[in-house]
Amino acid sequence: MHVPDSLAAMPRFLEEAVASADARALARRGPGGTFSLTEQACHLRDLEREGYLVRVRRILAEDSPVLEGFDGDAVARERDYPAQDAKRAAREFAAARCELLALLASLEAPQATRTALFDGRTITLAGLVAMIEEHDRGHREEIAALAAIPAGA
Repeated sequence: MHVPDSLAAMPRFLEEAVASADARALARRGPGGTFSLTEQACHLRDLEREGYLVRVRRILAEDSPVLEGFDGDAVARERDYPAQDAKRAAREFAAARCELLALLASLEAPQATRTALFDGRTITLAGLVAMIEEHDRGHREEIAALAAIPAGA
């Protein structure tokens, strides 16, 4: 199965953003109240492990499974993302993404057409991968906006 290069690039992008930020920058919320860098790292880690990996495995193992959503805002509150270690979360996201990429790379092209019901509609595995890519794109934009905020602001 074809795996977009952008999926492999996301962990490094996140790790570099987190590594270059001081404690204040890690905690600062983004424009419009978007997640801080720490919250971004935690969200990406948890969604990768508990959302995307689970969904891909279920699509491969079950016939047309009904996939659960992932309420990122609720999870962030419940797990107190601001109190977590951003660097550790970024490393854990990278490990989970590596696992996802290995799984996807091992698949044959016909498996990309396997289906599931998600958010009231039928999606394919390839469609789920496209959703992951789009989700990454949105977070990449939010992280870039955070990185563009001048130090001390």
